[in-house]
Amino acid sequence: MAPSDAHPGEQTAQDPIKLIAIRETALSVDEVFTAVGDEAAGGTALFVGTVRNHDGGADVDALGYSCHPSAEAEMRRIAEKVVAEYPVRALAAVHRVGDLRVGDLAVVVAVSCPHRGEAFEACRKLIDDLKHEVPIWKHQTFSDGTEEWVGAC
Repeated sequence: MAPSDAHPGEQTAQDPIKLIAIRETALSVDEVFTAVGDEAAGGTALFVGTVRNHDGGADVDALGYSCHPSAEAEMRRIAEKVVAEYPVRALAAVHRVGDLRVGDLAVVVAVSCPHRGEAFEACRKLIDDLKHEVPIWKHQTFSDGTEEWVGAC
């Protein structure tokens, strides 16, 4: 169905990028979910990335994220690409930097669209591109005393 004056909710959202942030404080799923609320959205997809206790067969004791000063601008650039490619009603993405513990939230992204399939696809594109393109680095310390830097999230 084409957008019309009779169905204003089907028209393109004015500014669908609601929240983009890099934070040194704990992340909130509720904040991100609330940011993408939209009455014209029939589907909302949310992804939460957490710090796990292992990687590559080794036990993780500590983890820290750091980023380049351009990281937030790169997140916005990626969000703009997703908005251009999908019928996004609202989009939000936050990433944590600093020292984190196992179980902490590292990244939370959400996308709302008119339909669930579009929301799933747009959310997956958003998180995958953030992980591959935003200059955020992960420093892991393992229980055996070794450590590793992992590039771009």
